[in-house]
Amino acid sequence: MTDMPRRWPHGILGAIGRGLRGKCPACGEGRLFRAYLKVADNCPACGEELHHHRADDFPAYLVIIITGHILVPIVLAVETEIVPPIWLSVTLWPTLAFATALALLQPVKGAVVAVQWFGGLHGFEAARNARQAAAR
Repeated sequence: MTDMPRRWPHGILGAIGRGLRGKCPACGEGRLFRAYLKVADNCPACGEELHHHRADDFPAYLVIIITGHILVPIVLAVETEIVPPIWLSVTLWPTLAFATALALLQPVKGAVVAVQWFGGLHGFEAARNARQAAAR
């Protein structure tokens, strides 16, 4: 852990914003992920322990919901108004859904971990208590 001053996020939206950007929810400087979907055990900048998270399958469910809400109206509009050839539909829509899901998965997982950190869930109680003590 370095001697840098802590810059706590301003509310849950600040923590979620840091998570969406893949940054440590505590300091906003260190990388949250050590690989595409592997959360780092500790923040390399401030040393905050991040291994407690229990994101599990929730980010994937959220990505499915978000992707569906984005693509279904587009697919319906294109398929009813333009009526592209079937070969185009069969290749375009699954590829677009796959790319959208891949693009959203890491930011959504970062946001879920940040919400857990901010709320003091699943082992993040010490981080929440430190924030509350610093605020007094």
